[in-house]
Amino acid sequence: MADSLVVIRAGTTDYDLQGRIRGTLDMPLAAEGVAEARALATRLAASPIDALYVAPDRASLETARHALGGLGLRPRQLDDLANFDQGLWQGMLVDDIRVKQPRVYRQWQDNPWAVSPPDGELLEEACSRVESALAALRRRHPRGRIAVVVPAPLDQVVRWLTAGAAIDDLWSRGPAESAVVEVPLAAQWRPAARLQRARA
Repeated sequence: MADSLVVIRAGTTDYDLQGRIRGTLDMPLAAEGVAEARALATRLAASPIDALYVAPDRASLETARHALGGLGLRPRQLDDLANFDQGLWQGMLVDDIRVKQPRVYRQWQDNPWAVSPPDGELLEEACSRVESALAALRRRHPRGRIAVVVPAPLDQVVRWLTAGAAIDDLWSRGPAESAVVEVPLAAQWRPAARLQRARA
């Protein structure tokens, strides 16, 4: 099995800067996102990475190119690493949902497992498909370091499945220092069991 997973959050887009919900909307990096990705290049070059997988969106692909392009890795797109589909909320300002739908906003903040974005994907569904993708990567790579580049908030889903890290505000990108997190993949890794507990 792979020794560790390097989870890299895709850089900032214009929607992130505007406080809009991006979800599966495909957009390029903003200038700030390009700078973020380039700043990661030195950090990521310090230790070898054996395989690189990316979500099928422009921001993730561009982040991989700027941050890891010098390592000679061919990024492979995985559809199951696509961002969390937030349906009709996509493109909306988070502040608009907070003001116009305060009850739903509070429910989403308190327990995102219990709220479905209109015409979107349940958090449980996103976790299930990502868990399947990660399990396939572990089988494909018997050892070494695997890197995945995924958009926010899917980086939180990946870290929750692999390390039990808390899923925080799914409309927040989180601190800059959490843009890259390396997770050791222990033999007893059981994301399916974690997902089962979340359903209960």
